[in-house]
Parts: sequence; C-alpha cells; structure tokens
Amino acid sequence: MVNVRLAKAGDAGSILEIYAPHVLYNACTFETHVPSVEEFEARITKCLQKFPWLVCEIDGRIAGYVYASPHREREAYQWTCESSVYVHKDFKGKGIGRELYKTLFQLLKMQGLVNVYAGITLPNDASVRLHEVCGFQLFAEYDNIGYKLGAWQKVGWWKLQLNKHELKPSPPLLFSELNLPLLPDLLTVAANNIKARYEK
Repeated sequence: MVNVRLAKAGDAGSILEIYAPHVLYNACTFETHVPSVEEFEARITKCLQKFPWLVCEIDGRIAGYVYASPHREREAYQWTCESSVYVHKDFKGKGIGRELYKTLFQLLKMQGLVNVYAGITLPNDASVRLHEVCGFQLFAEYDNIGYKLGAWQKVGWWKLQLNKHELKPSPPLLFSELNLPLLPDLLTVAANNIKARYEK
C-alpha cells in the first residue's frame, strides 16, 4: 500500500533512518552530527507551521520525504524558500522524489511562494536530474564552500519559479493557515502515481 501524507512529529525516528547515513557518509547535507529524535521532532513541528513536509509510506515504511524551509530569515526573503528531498535507498528509482516534489510545489504555489532554491553538493548526477526534470535551472556554483569528510565541497544552486514576480506581492500564507480542501485529493493523486511506478 502506498500512502502520501503530511509528516508528523512521530515520524522523526523513521525519517532519521533515511537522513542519518547522509550526515555520516556523504556530503549531500553539510550537517555533521546526527540529530536526536527529539531534535528532529521539533524540526518537523516547526516546519509545518510555515511550510509543508510530506512523507511517502510504502507498506508502512517511510520511503521518502520532502519539505521546504526558509532561504533567509529577513523579511524581504519571505517569498523565497529552499526545498529538500530524501528517498530511502531501498526505494530509489521509483519516482517517489519527483511525485513528492510535484505535490510540495503545488502547495507552496498556493501559499504564494514565488521562488524555490535547491542546493546540491556536486557531483550528484541523480539529484541534478531529479531537480531539472522538476523544472529547476542551474544559476550558480559555489566552489569550496564547505569542508566535510576530508574534502572541500562544491555546491550548485538551482532555482524554480512558482508564481509571478508581482510589483506588490501579498505576503505568503503560512502553511498552518492555508485552507486546504483539496489536500486529500492532491495526496491521493501523488500516492496513485507512485503506486503505478512502484508496482511495474
């Protein structure tokens, strides 16, 4: 059974099973210490006040997740966010990240977000393909921007425009304030699309 839903604090342990290896063994995240379950619970709860955090469950296991986060804290950046996607190694290549991203961006667009940025530690061909299939375009590369695992790392930055750059934009809605009568339908469509690919 495939289910796409909003994350909850109780998912922290399962999500950490996906995230922790990236902290410990590669540079796709610049975090260097695995957060505790309690810390991750707090992250999920805080995120959901402002942005969506979605998970995909397959037969009761969390197979992947996506979320948005602030790009910067100053007020003029409020129409811009960053996106993150992680898929469990047992479920890669099934379109999970793409479908979760598609749903995430629909929700962010409804909130009134305009720009989404994604930072990718390079090289990472699979992540680059995913983001470009989802409509992102490369606009900058930062050489030697972070040091992890005994090496200086390079990060490429991709951007996706969700809404027009209006001259007098209304402040985006908090996710917790968004009226979402269509949310169950959006999540069902994503789950059905993942199921169709997963069962091939």
